[in-house]
Amino acid sequence: MSESSRATARVTALANPTRFLAFTGRVLPWLGSAAVLIIALGLFMGFTAPEDYQQGITVRIMYIHVPFAWLSMFCYTIMAASALGTLVWRHPLADVSLKAAAPIGATFTALALVTGSIWGKPMWGTWWVWDARLTSVFVLFLMYLGIIALTRAMDDPGRGARAAAILTLVGFINIPIIKFSVDWWNTLHQPASVMRLDGPTIHPSLLWPLLVSALGFTLLFLTLHLMAMRAEIWRRRLAAMRRVSARAVDGLAVQENAS
Repeated sequence: MSESSRATARVTALANPTRFLAFTGRVLPWLGSAAVLIIALGLFMGFTAPEDYQQGITVRIMYIHVPFAWLSMFCYTIMAASALGTLVWRHPLADVSLKAAAPIGATFTALALVTGSIWGKPMWGTWWVWDARLTSVFVLFLMYLGIIALTRAMDDPGRGARAAAILTLVGFINIPIIKFSVDWWNTLHQPASVMRLDGPTIHPSLLWPLLVSALGFTLLFLTLHLMAMRAEIWRRRLAAMRRVSARAVDGLAVQENAS
């Protein structure tokens, strides 16, 4: 068997919820520890980095605001991929991934909005403006809330999974709007300064702490996502056991009544 075939077999094996639980049980302590250490390192580098010549000390909120904003879009992208897994490939863990990621993404988006407002007040002189970037991120937050409500509103898990997947894919159009809004429209929000075709425009003394912090928060998201997926799998197993027990009790009651 080739190396690519063995890798495919390992990935396919993880589609089994039992094997997924076993694998993540081994990985999570290491992943969580790495997330905490790298976040601590990134924040230490950020809060000991030089101040910006224009923004002064307020630039240091960038080391948490930018990772939150990045993860708000990254999490939704993961959900869109999970939605495809639900609708196209019928992957057994795709719906679990989507449902588990939505509350985490909503939290990161809310934190991005709050920290952005705190940063915007001294820079722009206002807490909030309805420009393209801020409005599209707020719409993303509402999308998260709508998906969370939809996944919990339907009694039939299959119908709820399909409906949430469709809504997620429809809402994905907002992700490129968020990314390119500062280029397509005239906004107060600064243009992209890290992910640019001509390279970052941030000085390395500020860029490296930002990248380390973003890596740490990304590992934190992965840790929380895997933990939430494990909790959702156990919740569904418990619900299935309760349904089996209820049917068994109903069957005994019918037999007693018949006798």
